[in-house]
Amino acid sequence: MSDLDTKVCDVFAGLVVRKDLVKTVKGNAIVPSYVLEYLLGQYCATDDEDSIETGIQTVKEILAKHYVHRNEANLIRSEISRKGSMKVIDKIEVTFNADERTHEATFDNLGISKVLVDSDTVKKHPKLLVGGVWCISDVQYFSAEEKDICPWILNSIKPIQLSSFDSEQYLENRQKFSTEEWIDLLLQSIGLNPDTLSRRNKLTQLIRLIPFCERNYNLIELGPKGTGKSHIYSEFSPHGTLVSGGEATLAKLFIDNTSKKLGLVGYWDVVAMDEFAGRGKKPDLKLIDTLKNYMANKSFNRGTGPQGAEASMVYIGNTSHNVPYMLKNSDLFHDLPESYRNSDGQAVLDRLHYFIPGWEMENLRSDMFTSGYGFVVDYLAEVLRSQRNQDFGNGYSKYFTLSDDISTRDSDGITKTFSGLMKIIYPSGEASESEIEELLTFSIEGRKRVKDQLMRVDATYSAVSFGYTDTSSIFHNVSTLEEQEYPQYYGSNLPEQNQETTPIDDFDVAAAIPKDVGRSISKPEEETLLEEKHLTFMENHRGVSYQALLGPYLKGAKHISITDPYISLFYQARNLMELLETIVKGKALEDEVVVSLITVEDEFKGDQQREYFEQIKGSMFTVGIKFTYSFDDSASQHARDIVTDTGWKMSLSQGLDIFQQYDMNDVFQLSNRLQEYRACKAFEVTYIKV
Repeated sequence: MSDLDTKVCDVFAGLVVRKDLVKTVKGNAIVPSYVLEYLLGQYCATDDEDSIETGIQTVKEILAKHYVHRNEANLIRSEISRKGSMKVIDKIEVTFNADERTHEATFDNLGISKVLVDSDTVKKHPKLLVGGVWCISDVQYFSAEEKDICPWILNSIKPIQLSSFDSEQYLENRQKFSTEEWIDLLLQSIGLNPDTLSRRNKLTQLIRLIPFCERNYNLIELGPKGTGKSHIYSEFSPHGTLVSGGEATLAKLFIDNTSKKLGLVGYWDVVAMDEFAGRGKKPDLKLIDTLKNYMANKSFNRGTGPQGAEASMVYIGNTSHNVPYMLKNSDLFHDLPESYRNSDGQAVLDRLHYFIPGWEMENLRSDMFTSGYGFVVDYLAEVLRSQRNQDFGNGYSKYFTLSDDISTRDSDGITKTFSGLMKIIYPSGEASESEIEELLTFSIEGRKRVKDQLMRVDATYSAVSFGYTDTSSIFHNVSTLEEQEYPQYYGSNLPEQNQETTPIDDFDVAAAIPKDVGRSISKPEEETLLEEKHLTFMENHRGVSYQALLGPYLKGAKHISITDPYISLFYQARNLMELLETIVKGKALEDEVVVSLITVEDEFKGDQQREYFEQIKGSMFTVGIKFTYSFDDSASQHARDIVTDTGWKMSLSQGLDIFQQYDMNDVFQLSNRLQEYRACKAFEVTYIKV
């Protein structure tokens, strides 16, 4: 167990579970994670290994005995008729029979229907009427002579969800964790390994939770397949429902005018529309019009009078092109149906509070799933639901003021996102100025992404300077990551005034774009102007390489000195090797270059560290690089830099460690082969003439 796991089990005893246990007990049961964790929380909410093993066996026995597999439904029905009654775990949906004026239940896996349900049960659990609920129920069979009478009786029903929640205890326990620990705990709670995620990606994952704690929050996420976009909405909470794009009808979402039955938005906290993208799709124009009004006014009217609802709307879709293609040829809404890109559909997009850039999220790998402890998801779901009554939207106003030309609609998107992140990370509402600034910047970026793409779709949208002013009256401009990565495309389809109002402070984007990317090798090498400057890179920035950053400044040097205290682990030694490869590419075959490394000897793996350096020395000698290394404990107190005998010094805030974790064992991943395709950490480089 990690230190965090030990702390979590101590502070939230009985409310956490080891997340890899879900896979252990699931087997071939097609059941949501929150159902399994409900059971695990009853028997395995401990760090005692013997108790966990006993609990796992108990849960497996419960599933084996009571969970209904569809292919065994006939056998279970026979067992119930033989025994008279049996407890089953199944998804139950109730419909109202208008002719008989009765409520009738359908068991999804068991395959029985028209089971009478008393009105008190339906009144107590209204979600049974919309989409269905996973339950532990007691089903009885009796033989009736009349053929029209259903032989099945529903004796009792218990939805699988938390029975109680102590909000005061939750807030008190939150104070025992640092911000970093708390964020990592939340990520482990949704099944992810925080060690594999950057800070920016961690916050993006938490954005997916905002619809559960913020009423009427409108979110869109577009990106490649396999990044886990829909997982949160299908398995995380019993208060959210995932609807396939083809099934999202007016009647299902809002109200059925025939049966007068209220739709999904009336009963669920979150309604997520999967498979939302698809340029060839032709959604119902009346649905678009109703969505537009609902997302703006929190109400809808289907001819039966205005109806209010609090459900947050989430739109999930796959992209068919990469970001530079979309920016060059159209916009980041490129893959949405054309109906959402015309005048009426644009109104739906304009009501989105945040646009998650799904292309920044890596495809889920096995090492990205956690084996650590996290909240039982049903507990976290209840926590988030309880926070829907709170509002931290103005929590930044003590320190920051939004730009004057940000409209009310833009401001609503920013403040709702900020409020949601505050509830999730700082549920007491208290945070430092720097912590608030981080969340505010992130909130502004997501709304700016929506607005910038709308201006591409329709040039009549007015340009907006997205940013904020601090208490010292200094204005801070906020830009999107795509704006920094692809400046040659980002502003090409935007109104001229927008290009003028979105400067990127202290960021030389032209210098940050590798000159060798996208260029034909038949073209002559372009000379880079060497000059003193400072570059700042956002987290997740791609398109960066040692060749682009350092290559021109290293070219022609005969002696290069590298000071970096952290060159001991394998990936760090690989970074060093890739820097040396850059030097090799920039020198003439007949030249020799001396490269001296000053680093700190690893306290525990010094022998392995030396072995790496000796292997590098032997490899480099054959190509004219004389590599030497020395250990100096004081190097950890020095700036990380590279100095050449040609008079240049490059100071790197992260040293050579500028890339985020990637799978070095997967030779078929471009990120493993080319630095330009790796996501970066946040870092800065300063070029100084000495």
